[in-house]
Amino acid sequence: QEGTKIPSKRKQNTSIITSELLYKNLLKSEQENWNDISARYKALTKRIKENLEELHKYTFNLGSPRIRFGENVYFEENGCIFLSKADDDEGNADILFSTEDLGFSDAFIQRIRISPDQRYMAINLKSENSEEATCVIMKLGPFPVVEKVIPNVFSFEWATSDVLYYTSQKNLKCQNVFMTTFTNQKHTKLVYTEKDARFFVDIYRTKDRRFLTINSNSKTTSEVWLVDCRHPFKLPALVQARTKGVIYHIEHRNDELYILTTYGEPAEYKLMKAPVASSGMENWQLVYALEEKTKLVDLEMFSDHCIMFLKNAGHLYLTVISFVSHSVQSIKLPTWACEFELESHPEHTTSTCYFQLASPVHPPKRFAYSFKENNLIEQAVQEVPIITNCHTTHLLAKSKDETLVPITVFHNTNSKELHRKPLLVHVYGAYGIDLNMNFKEEKLMLIEEGWILAYCHVRGGGELGLSWHKDGCQHNKLKGLHDLKACILLLHELGFSQPKYTALAAASAGGVLAGALCNTDPELIRAVVLQAPFVDVLNTMMKTHLPLTIEEQEEWGNPLADEECMKYIKSYCPYQNIKTQCYPSVFITAYENDQRIPLTGVLRYVQKLRKATLDHASRTSKKGNWIPNIILDIQASGSHCDSSWEDSLDEVARHLAFLNKELE
Repeated sequence: QEGTKIPSKRKQNTSIITSELLYKNLLKSEQENWNDISARYKALTKRIKENLEELHKYTFNLGSPRIRFGENVYFEENGCIFLSKADDDEGNADILFSTEDLGFSDAFIQRIRISPDQRYMAINLKSENSEEATCVIMKLGPFPVVEKVIPNVFSFEWATSDVLYYTSQKNLKCQNVFMTTFTNQKHTKLVYTEKDARFFVDIYRTKDRRFLTINSNSKTTSEVWLVDCRHPFKLPALVQARTKGVIYHIEHRNDELYILTTYGEPAEYKLMKAPVASSGMENWQLVYALEEKTKLVDLEMFSDHCIMFLKNAGHLYLTVISFVSHSVQSIKLPTWACEFELESHPEHTTSTCYFQLASPVHPPKRFAYSFKENNLIEQAVQEVPIITNCHTTHLLAKSKDETLVPITVFHNTNSKELHRKPLLVHVYGAYGIDLNMNFKEEKLMLIEEGWILAYCHVRGGGELGLSWHKDGCQHNKLKGLHDLKACILLLHELGFSQPKYTALAAASAGGVLAGALCNTDPELIRAVVLQAPFVDVLNTMMKTHLPLTIEEQEEWGNPLADEECMKYIKSYCPYQNIKTQCYPSVFITAYENDQRIPLTGVLRYVQKLRKATLDHASRTSKKGNWIPNIILDIQASGSHCDSSWEDSLDEVARHLAFLNKELE
């Protein structure tokens, strides 16, 4: 156009080229730096790896949940899917599928769905280097064969024995639902499209197989559409139009929808119901409300009962609602248990519910709850030959605003002088997601070696229900930081280790609080291990072209539209608040292909942090002054915090070698 200044375009291109060049140079120098440093950890890393592999021999096959289908039991082991009879020894199982045989050797199995007549099996396979998964549909029989392969699939369910619904994933977003048929007239068609970038779509099938639900969820709001499995080609029907701030999920029983929702006061989950024919919010009736500060982990429907898996103050419970006697019973689960996983029971008429319990230091154990007997049965499992006597303690730390913050602590019962033992503190505190407390071999190994493990359930996470998350997101983010500081201070006060033997571990969004604590209270910890950390909050939230920025505004706020929000993010963002002071040593693992956490932000953070520590050292150059190690290990393969056991083994061993050296 007339009057346009051409050079601005050239300038823009030059700046893009310059920044790309700068990025490549930074990447290269960090890789060279890592190659120089890694040698000092080699021998220790090798020894740790050998110990973990030894432990893994006993624990690897304890954790695969079973899919029970009448007499048949489907289960996964070592990248293979097996079929055995319910009363038969699993050693006699038939192999139905092998990732290696079909050329997917670098992938792991993420999800399995068997069609109602057991003629087809759909499997999601995910490789280390990609966020997208591939769906493989097998035709079962004496000689199972691949029927179809669909790329970039997130979730899928069988509507009937030969109609599959699935969502496609692109750039971390799921916005389209397709239906594909396996009858003589094979065809695929688009069924639903989500237009709002903040919403993510997935598919679920109700326990009685009557409906598929198309669930469109943002971080705070939901909308559900029903597909009638008896008429899978009919258009989906809306349950209730999206209402800002109302989350809801659907189950079905006897022509009634059971609605798990945050609707009404208080804004915590409650179970409600409504007739299928008039499912609008005005017809929702309360069935059961959760107690305050209770987290709903899962819900399972049966023909006459509903089981809720609940967390309250660090303890796990089963709440069993009988639709026949209208009674409600609460069963406390073993005190060591921190996580549970339901086993799939496609028959909703069954009288037993199977699930697994685990903790970071307890391998998964299988349990069954019988509705008839009203009792909990621990299933016999191969015992892990580990002599550790592990003690579990639940503490409450008082935060800056007097809020009590739960901490779960594990240590070896035989340990003496706990104040001299190394302590590894874990934190997350975002998205209403609980801190990961699944079993990990390395945690068990640390306990055996005398370490103390502490898990700080700070605000922003979901451990105490939805309000716990709300109280630690957007303009409340600093509360999570205050909580973390209070937890570490209490641990030291009670004689669990001391600052020079204390390390902090965090991954992904947990990096915000870990990085912030390094800026505000570096004297509390000696070392930090971060995996794919989010440390450049402000710059990332200013870039709306990144796949998650719009969707994430409900968690962090929108600094582009709100100046107060920009100031607030700036006040805690790890990258923005680096200063010339003594920092703990930091080891960061990042991934070149990470779509969630841009590597540029991590590189910038490491450069700035290293400069600050060196400036501080040169200003206070007394003899014997300690200079922290700032290490960045960039993995060419692997995607965001998601890898198989074998691939994460090297990473874990390097982290532990670093911690052992730093804490001496």
